[in-house]
Amino acid sequence: MQMELRVGGRFRLGRKIGSGSFGDIYLGLNVQTNEEVAVKLECIKSKHPQLHIEARLYRVMSGGIGIPDVKWCGLEGDYNVMVMELLGPSLEDLFNFCQRKFSLKTVLLLADQMVCKRLLSGFSCYDLPFEKLVKITRVEYIHQRDYIHRDIKPDNFLMGLGKRGNLVYIIDFGLAKKYRDSRSQHIPYRENKNLTGTARYASVNTHRGIEAFATYLRYSRTLGFEDTPDYNHLRQLFRSLFQRQGLRYDYLFDWNLLKTAKRLQQSVVPAIGRTD
Repeated sequence: MQMELRVGGRFRLGRKIGSGSFGDIYLGLNVQTNEEVAVKLECIKSKHPQLHIEARLYRVMSGGIGIPDVKWCGLEGDYNVMVMELLGPSLEDLFNFCQRKFSLKTVLLLADQMVCKRLLSGFSCYDLPFEKLVKITRVEYIHQRDYIHRDIKPDNFLMGLGKRGNLVYIIDFGLAKKYRDSRSQHIPYRENKNLTGTARYASVNTHRGIEAFATYLRYSRTLGFEDTPDYNHLRQLFRSLFQRQGLRYDYLFDWNLLKTAKRLQQSVVPAIGRTD
């Protein structure tokens, strides 16, 4: 008989569903409520344990739209454990599902929740490579809490499930850092610092001297290390474009349409050649 693994007394551990900055993520079940959850495990022998810090940051961010709810965290055997709200696929997964191309409508629907700080120039909006978008509305909330995420990428933005299926969540605070003190003073910029996060999606200041910035828009170039982006201006840029294109805020993303088309195709194909 297979042994049942539990954490926190009431969460049954299931299959592995992903990996974060410093740990693995498993599907779990609250045996008291039958609610499915995500369980993040980190070995206590890790060189640089981060899960307890991440759990604390989720509490700091608690209550924000698009911030997952932490159900329980603590020590279980040789592992630090954090149990949190189960979410849907990442934007990277959905981008792959859509053959690595999003329509203008989907980009703008996502931007309205996240707002793009910088885009790849030299492309039309219709051909916009999604992996070059940087998300701000969720990030703005984190900045208002005096932290920076430091690992912004499509893998760390997940869609919700069920009634929250159209809501974008931000996850994985393992590399987050406080950037302002209690007097709202910005931390100083440091030269020759090792890269933090994922190089492909790192900030302009992180890429200084490493990559050419010909692909970034003028606004992004003008921002200094201590400058605060004009979030409202950025949001309005994309809302205005959305309106000019005559698009509808119906939250029908490309992946919703693709899934519907595939379901219709599966229902039609068996009917071909059938005689009544």
